Amino acid sequence: MEANNKEQHIGYGTYILVWLSLLVFTSITVTVAGVNLGRYTLFIALLIAAIKSGLVINIFMHIKFDEPIFKVFIALSGFTLFIVFILTFFDILYR
Repeated sequence: MEANNKEQHIGYGTYILVWLSLLVFTSITVTVAGVNLGRYTLFIALLIAAIKSGLVINIFMHIKFDEPIFKVFIALSGFTLFIVFILTFFDILYR
């Protein structure tokens, strides 16, 4: 037997809870889209999308239990996406 084998198994109950929470966050997103929150609408929509993507990445893609190098690459790609968002917002702001 190998001592380094740290394979984690997620139960079906966790998958169901994450799926239900994704459904709840989707319904919240649809509700927020119909409400006029002014300049906070985009921020709330992006926050909900970030929470949903975090759940999908950690649970369904099993990054939570993977090697640290994968977490570094996910963080690097997230940072790159954040920079693209910031540059896009500055472009729209100063038109």
